[in-house]
Amino acid sequence: MVATVGTVAYLGLEARAVEVQVQLSTGLPRFVIVGLPDKAVAESRERVRAALTAIGLALPPKVITVNLSPADLPKEGSHFDLPIALALLAAVGATDAEMLSHYVAVGELCLDGRIAASPGVLLAALHAAGEGKGLICPVAQGPEAAWAGEVEVLAAPDLLGLLAHLRGTTLLPAPPIGEAEPAVGGPDLGDPGLACARAPRCAADYQARVSGPLLDRIDLHVEVAGVSAADLSLPPPAEGSEAVAQRVARARAVQGARFNGHGPRTNAEADGELLDEVATPDEPGRRLLADAAAAMRLSARGYHRVLRVARTIADLAGAEGVGRIHVAEALSYRRVTPRN
Repeated sequence: MVATVGTVAYLGLEARAVEVQVQLSTGLPRFVIVGLPDKAVAESRERVRAALTAIGLALPPKVITVNLSPADLPKEGSHFDLPIALALLAAVGATDAEMLSHYVAVGELCLDGRIAASPGVLLAALHAAGEGKGLICPVAQGPEAAWAGEVEVLAAPDLLGLLAHLRGTTLLPAPPIGEAEPAVGGPDLGDPGLACARAPRCAADYQARVSGPLLDRIDLHVEVAGVSAADLSLPPPAEGSEAVAQRVARARAVQGARFNGHGPRTNAEADGELLDEVATPDEPGRRLLADAAAAMRLSARGYHRVLRVARTIADLAGAEGVGRIHVAEALSYRRVTPRN
């Protein structure tokens, strides 16, 4: 018999469906997990074994094979503990396999049978809602899972409580919808005096790993140095953030009027003949851009991105056309990278 329980694998901000399949067969007792598991998933064997022992259940003396399907999808994280344990319990007849087919399960198991929180519960709840299923998750994350809306959430504190609910002896209460907590400020930025011994070489090595085509898509490269104690005694800036915000709003209004009826709303969306029409610089600016394109080995993409930035700089300055000074500033934001 093969027992199955649904769960998910996280790929960035996406939850992909994974089916946990458990089969018991005769042979020398062993516990095998296949299906591209990472180290945390492979260690689920010991956590599942200990958690079942803690609630008075022993693993059968058989070959236990756990397959995480699809096999070509990487499986990472400890949230596979709970679905593996549930599929194993269904395989030995300790719970109803048919009932479990209506749920997606995520959660890490403690050695004493408690179900601990694991990242990504909201993504799993949204996935379960899209599949028309319920979600089994740790009790601490029930309120978070309830944010998904129309989804049944079984928020269990431990394996015993979950099994009692599935058998209908003691029902788990529906979790309330949680309240978002205000963001807690993180640590301040990279003090150079407290950097690693290899600084700034370590930063250069890290940035060298970023490919040229990716850097080519970044319009503004500005290095911001740390603020020293001496900087605190300097006079305040001549232009405050409110004045800057007003200038940006005026520039965006100018762009909106410029492209009215043409499709784009900002310079960043302009392309082709429309970009040439609105952002072609004057003759000094054109010569500077041509020389810089050769010296900096700008790609066609980079060339057009310089035009867009120059047009925006001109808009911020209130200029009708794009001049040499605007092109020069736009070029100063480009990072020169060798081509691979």
